[in-house]
Amino acid sequence: MLRELGVKSRQRSDFVDITDEVREEVKRSGIRSGICIVFSRHTTAGITINEGADPDVQRDMVDFLGSRIPVDPSFRHSEGNSDAHIKTTLTGNSTTIPVAEGELLLGTWQSVYLCEFDGPRKRQVLVKLLADP
Repeated sequence: MLRELGVKSRQRSDFVDITDEVREEVKRSGIRSGICIVFSRHTTAGITINEGADPDVQRDMVDFLGSRIPVDPSFRHSEGNSDAHIKTTLTGNSTTIPVAEGELLLGTWQSVYLCEFDGPRKRQVLVKLLADP
């Protein structure tokens, strides 16, 4: 099963929690055991799993990445978003989550995030579910 989620970011750098949407896709699929792959179809927006209980964690990550990889006019890329490409390379464009008993096997504090680095934009995230034989 393959589904596409539309995700809207709110600002240039933004971590958007998509955990509930991914969980809903697992539920809709009926898969009881397997893996869930979450993939960003963009070069300036990544996917990561990190703490979901304290929003300061996401703010700290956005601030840290921004301070280490700022928008830099000396970058050669003409669109002016090379920093977003670099940040996406660091976060990665996908993650894989085990599924058991119809549930994502995330840890207690874990959530799935679209990591926006060139927003605000509407992004497409693919959710691919593979059932165990």
